[in-house]
Amino acid sequence: MPLEHSRLWPRWLFLRALGLIFLSAFYSLAFQIHGLIGERGILPAGAYLQQVRDAFGVARGVWFAPTLLWLGASDGALTAVIAAGIVCAVLLTANVWPRVTVALCTLLFLSCVAALQDFSSYQSDGMLLEAGFISCFVAPRGVRPGLGATDPPSRFAYFMLVWEWFRIYFESGLVKLLSGDPHWRDLTAMDEYYQNGPLPTWLGWYVQHFPHWYHAGTVILTLAVELVLVWLVFFPRPFRLACFAIVTALQIGIIATANYAFLNYLVLCLGVLLLDDTFLARLGLRAPAGEVVVRPRAAPWRWTEGVLLGVAFWVTITSFVAPLSVSVLAAPERALAPFRIANAYGLFAVMTEARYEIEFQGSRDGVTWIAYPFRYKPQDIDERPGIYAPYQPRFDWNLWFASLGPWEQSSWVVLAQQRLLENSPSVLRLFRSNPFASSPPALVRTVRWRYWFTDLDTKRRTGAWWRRQELGMFTGVVGTK
Repeated sequence: MPLEHSRLWPRWLFLRALGLIFLSAFYSLAFQIHGLIGERGILPAGAYLQQVRDAFGVARGVWFAPTLLWLGASDGALTAVIAAGIVCAVLLTANVWPRVTVALCTLLFLSCVAALQDFSSYQSDGMLLEAGFISCFVAPRGVRPGLGATDPPSRFAYFMLVWEWFRIYFESGLVKLLSGDPHWRDLTAMDEYYQNGPLPTWLGWYVQHFPHWYHAGTVILTLAVELVLVWLVFFPRPFRLACFAIVTALQIGIIATANYAFLNYLVLCLGVLLLDDTFLARLGLRAPAGEVVVRPRAAPWRWTEGVLLGVAFWVTITSFVAPLSVSVLAAPERALAPFRIANAYGLFAVMTEARYEIEFQGSRDGVTWIAYPFRYKPQDIDERPGIYAPYQPRFDWNLWFASLGPWEQSSWVVLAQQRLLENSPSVLRLFRSNPFASSPPALVRTVRWRYWFTDLDTKRRTGAWWRRQELGMFTGVVGTK
């Protein structure tokens, strides 16, 4: 992509936003990581890493699960990693030693993702790690570099961030068509989208009740943006700026009507890279005037950047083209897969046709069952859906995925039941409160419900946002011996 206008301010804005996104990721993990992979968590990291070591040995195990937690996976170590991540994210946001702090943020977040197991199987984690990795080469040198006018990014490094932005859109558009899901072809994909997503918002409740022609129009708009409009990023400047305006409006709409953690915030911020200093000068953000002496980069750094980003670029192609996955050409893809720095994307290839919820219930006598209240998931039909993003409640999020299949595909749910029998403090913090605070329950079960948004008339009469129907047990009853 031609760089006929300097991009100092877009880079500066993006790196500050990236720091905030890393901060949101570490902040949300600070309240969850012990319950997810702590010593008394659902999937303890220490036990997982021991299994990896037994299966692969030390060297291959570290490559399979690249995490600093190999040095220790205690609750204290988890706290240290998260605390360090928060500090580095704040420093990156404040533009302190950005090249080093973005590298540390990426390393520390990778250390969490590599150990989170079932709780890190999200495309958003790969998006953030890829953006962080590339930003190590985009960020300017120095402790307080300001705009970094003397150290502009290379064309290739800047292109790789824009390339990530482009692929998130275009590959998502392709998979919608290639999946064969009829909802995208008959323009019904958005008719129940707002109620069936992982964590709906109250704004989404209202949009859900718009007429079908509106939802059909958003399907057409989505496909047009993802498959056609995003190509304007490779066109002359006026087209690129128009592309930015349209996709930014689309992302703001998505953020308002659904909780997808930091995913849409990251895509939104990547879009800033489509701008240039000439455009931003109209908003009062002026780059240094006159000639600026650019500091040359050392040859070893240039070679390292070219090789690593070149391999990453190749992997972004082979990882999306499935037939290459079994060939020798895909060897770099297999090697880099554990690091999630060069990924294939494809959001909403198949639309969810119904909303199911898994509810944990405890009992002391097997007759009276009391539900554990969730922090973020729909449960109480009278409670308004909230807006939580960019905060990511991974436990609640994973339960949505678990509800779409048999429990055998999500055996961690049974492990969560066992932790509730123990009144594990770290797991109980994943819930809003503990209905068995005085003593643990004797039995814990999970029940599957189906949820729907109420209609406008019911909402006015009763105040209920949801209606629900019990479908039966999800897993069996787990009890103390």
